[in-house]
Parts: sequence; C-alpha cells; structure tokens
Amino acid sequence: MIKAVVTDIEGTTTSLSFVKDVLFPYAREHMQKFVGQHADDPKVREQLDAVCREVDKTLSDQEIVAQLLQWIDEDKKITPLKALQGMIWEAGYKNGDYTGHVYDDAVSNMKKWHAQGIKLYVFSSGSVQAQKLIYGYSDAGDLTPLFSGYFDTRIGSKREVDAYQHIAQEVGEPAETIAFLSDIKEELDAAKAAGMQTLWLVRDGEVNSAAAHLQVSNFDDIEIP
Repeated sequence: MIKAVVTDIEGTTTSLSFVKDVLFPYAREHMQKFVGQHADDPKVREQLDAVCREVDKTLSDQEIVAQLLQWIDEDKKITPLKALQGMIWEAGYKNGDYTGHVYDDAVSNMKKWHAQGIKLYVFSSGSVQAQKLIYGYSDAGDLTPLFSGYFDTRIGSKREVDAYQHIAQEVGEPAETIAFLSDIKEELDAAKAAGMQTLWLVRDGEVNSAAAHLQVSNFDDIEIP
C-alpha cells in the first residue's frame, strides 16, 4: 500500500518548456542586477561565498556572476546557483511576471491523493525555495498545502541511491510504501534500488510497456494502490 508519493517537477508535474524557456532565461537575465542590488543581504552573501568555496578560490562579485552565468549555460545542478535562481524567481512570481505551470492532470490527482491521506513530497534539483514558488504561485493557485515536505540536492544527487534512502528516512515510511514519479530513467533506477516503487512519466512520445519502469503518459494513468 502506498503511503507517500515523491514527485519530480520538470517533465513530471510541470512542462520542461516552462522551466527552460521561462525560468532559466529570466534568472540569467536578472542575475547581474540582482547580485549588484542584494550582495550585502546576508542570505545572498552566503550563497555568493558558497560559489567561491565551490570553485575553491576567492572571486570578486563580478567574477561570481560570470561563474553563475557559466553554470546556467552548462545546466549545472549546483546548490548556490539553485538558491540564487530561487531568489530571483521569487521576485518574478511576486511581480506577476509569470505563474508556475503545473499540468491539470497533476493538480487533480495530487488533490485526490492528498484527500485520501497519502503524503505528498517533492524531490527536484531546483532549490526547495524554487519548488515552493512554482507550486505556491501556480496556474491553479497555491498548491503548497498539498505537500508534506520538499527535497533538493542538499539531500543528495537525484541519480544516487543514498538520496532516496535519506528521503525514506525523512518521510518516515518504509521505502516500499513510497512511490517516486519522474521522467528520467536514471533517477527512477536509483529510487528503485533504494526500495521505492517507481512510475515513469512519458508526456511526449509513446509509452513502452517493456520499459525498466512502469510508464504512464500522465497522472490520470497512475493507479495508487
């Protein structure tokens, strides 16, 4: 019996295009101005200092910005970058520059599972802050009351087994009673190796019945026992 569902965001509850064509370019465009205006904010400075630790050398703020932009262009999943992106995205959401895209089928089914007493969690390479923003300012309104918790790269890599073991410990349920939803095979492989049940979202393309994980085209096709 499934007691908890852990879901990815990109390609799972949310279109890849929203993240890649809206959020990432927005953060890139506003990074230099944001750092310039908020470098003295302790929370921002903490992340800027973390960039220096990541590259193991002292950088000026201008050099830090250049490094952050390089990481964006290389699609790196680095914690201080994700944290700063989240801060920039928050301003965009609050300004009404965009709302968080969440598929209708994801919204309706997550509401149904929540009503049934199934705990919902998020595991994404984006920061916890960014996760809360995309659901808090979603097209369907504030969805954050549906979730019991959020996990990002601080708990481990999404392609490493130990991350899912740690998540199971945090959730407080046996791994076999937790379902992990993602569009990435390597993530599903790691979750399965940790003992979780897995569901592979294939929103574009044909569902393969012989795939290593049960494939579904959307949340309406998911049966939670």
